[in-house]
Amino acid sequence: MKSLFPILVLSMLYSCSSESPSEQKASFNTLKVINDAGKFNDYWYQGKAEISSYDLEQARYGEIHQGHAVMIFVTEDFSKAKKVKLDYPSKNPKDAVPVLKLNATRNFNTGIYPYSMMTSTFTPVDYKKYPNALKVSSTSQEWCGHTFMQLKNEKKHFDFELRSYFESEGEINNKVEKAFLEDDIWTRLRIDPQSLPTGDLKMLPGAKFSRLKHIDYQAYPVKASLGQNNSNEKLLTYQVVYNGINRSLKIDFHKKFPYEIESWEETMDSGFGSKAKTLTTRATRKKAIMSDYWSRNGNADLGLRKELGFDN
Repeated sequence: MKSLFPILVLSMLYSCSSESPSEQKASFNTLKVINDAGKFNDYWYQGKAEISSYDLEQARYGEIHQGHAVMIFVTEDFSKAKKVKLDYPSKNPKDAVPVLKLNATRNFNTGIYPYSMMTSTFTPVDYKKYPNALKVSSTSQEWCGHTFMQLKNEKKHFDFELRSYFESEGEINNKVEKAFLEDDIWTRLRIDPQSLPTGDLKMLPGAKFSRLKHIDYQAYPVKASLGQNNSNEKLLTYQVVYNGINRSLKIDFHKKFPYEIESWEETMDSGFGSKAKTLTTRATRKKAIMSDYWSRNGNADLGLRKELGFDN
């Protein structure tokens, strides 16, 4: 096995860092629970993020709308006390937890007006020590207004916060019983797909689904499975079927490291009243790049958007 030293290089160096390189020092211990740790270190601590673009068919208002989705995976140091990315982890190394962060965006139009949604998930690389994401935050913006949802992992529960322009949701602060997070699936499978739970269990639905359906945020019984993809021998499929709500999720990803996510499907009730029907949202990967995107913010870098398949 390769040396585990690369993971000791502070992940802040590779994302939107507030420290200068001379100030950055190793602040956490490496993981020994990951299979192929050398490959993991070489890929995820190379100073870049993985950015994948997807063609999106999004169910909303009883119809399918065309759009695009983007998944940005990157490592960084996270504060287990404050539940935020550490600006200066070398000043408080005991508080630093190495995480694999996912910023997952969706953009689609419903008639005249657009939707823009983003969910951020902060999953500890050491999932055995920290079996749940430390934080999930999600926003949704459209011309009617916007919402913000946040889940923070505390010792005995999740702190749940919701801010919405809807009167019935307005301002909510609750404690939610711990269960496996659907939003944790995407990052956990990139770390170690064999760590994903299977069988009968309880799961908290994804933040985007929760906001689109305006349901109370609580855990539901599910049946989860991991197995060979039916149409591509190079892929595995992780599937979750909910009991109590009409929802299922299927994610197809490569069986070999780094387990890139090739596509996914979400089936749910869409629309209201006579327009309500069961529809399936689908996303298929079209392009992927590795980039230190936080430093690629000039006009000269616009060509990277074309590499991802964007028109502008």
